[in-house]
Amino acid sequence: MLDLTQAILNLGFLAGAFTLGYAADRYGRRVTYLISCLGVGITGVVVAFAPNFPVFAVFRFLQGVFGKGTWMTCYVIVTEIVGSKQRRIVGIVIQMFFTLGIIILPGIAYFIPSWQGIQLAVTLPNFLFLLYYWVVPESPRWLITRKEGDEALKILRKIAKCNGKYLSPNYSEITVTDEEVSNPSFLDLVRTPQMRKCTLILMFAWFTSAVVYQGLVMRLGIIGGNLYIDFFISGVVELPGALLILLTIERLGRRLPFAASNMMAGVACLVTAFLPEGNLPRVCWIVRELEKLKIIKSVENFGVSLCSGLCDFGGIIAPFLLFRLAAVWLELPLIIFGVLASVCGGLVMLLPETKGIALPETVDDVENLGSPHSFRCRRKKKSPVCSSHL
Repeated sequence: MLDLTQAILNLGFLAGAFTLGYAADRYGRRVTYLISCLGVGITGVVVAFAPNFPVFAVFRFLQGVFGKGTWMTCYVIVTEIVGSKQRRIVGIVIQMFFTLGIIILPGIAYFIPSWQGIQLAVTLPNFLFLLYYWVVPESPRWLITRKEGDEALKILRKIAKCNGKYLSPNYSEITVTDEEVSNPSFLDLVRTPQMRKCTLILMFAWFTSAVVYQGLVMRLGIIGGNLYIDFFISGVVELPGALLILLTIERLGRRLPFAASNMMAGVACLVTAFLPEGNLPRVCWIVRELEKLKIIKSVENFGVSLCSGLCDFGGIIAPFLLFRLAAVWLELPLIIFGVLASVCGGLVMLLPETKGIALPETVDDVENLGSPHSFRCRRKKKSPVCSSHL
């Protein structure tokens, strides 16, 4: 039943990626985040006290839906509020807190032996996050897309005041055009050639990351040893990878570390499959390399929704892939993981490099990546043409 219950949760993640991802673009990041937090809290409590398996399964699915909503909207709010120069770093720091959660979780499980207690321990704090209503503002970028430039300016002035700064005179007025605001569509991600290529490769990358990462973490439960210590170590060894990316992403760019981490993870999986059993550090090293892969991905909310959906689809497959194939041969899942990661590393090299240029704001910007104009922007960072905008 372990593979089924885990798949149900990831199925909820998949549904949440599309439904709440769309809601965040249509109705706002903050309201979607708060509703998601409330949903996680309520459904989590029901899961803990579910009288039978059907009730448990339904509300575990719903908790996955709302859980995905909290992650996506939180990520997008934070990366949209900061300036474009800080967006890369902030995206990495957010993922580092995910790693801290992995490190803390074994301690919670050790001192709270029942699964119901653990469920409540990780669920109840979501009710406290409702207090963010008075702390977290709506995304100014989203407000501008909805023709609410004045409200966006108020938020920017408040942020500047809290930081002891003054808003630049360049932002004294935000002009909002009278053009009809079109609702986002998933077709926008595949309508043009360059955008389609980037979308498909990133979808496969997120899928691979989920299958291999979740598969390796769950593998800790079937290879023997102390599960608490093993899980703790698997979290601790991710931090060096995160710090390495934090220090090198502006120097090396994104594409090379992304591809290299996939390749290293793939090779490590294949090598581990044919080495003697019982060497936990080798498994943890693979997980560490995969965290490097996982931590450097960043796209906007609709792109996050789609790629995250493939990530969740990978999470649905991972438990069945692990437990069913491991029953045939314990190392067979590692071979599958290694092949997937290696193929992903090769495909990533087909992506355009974004080192030294502002992250693309529109589909046209993506189409121009890799063009001679894009190269000129990279060399002349101070050029107005190359600067980003809200």
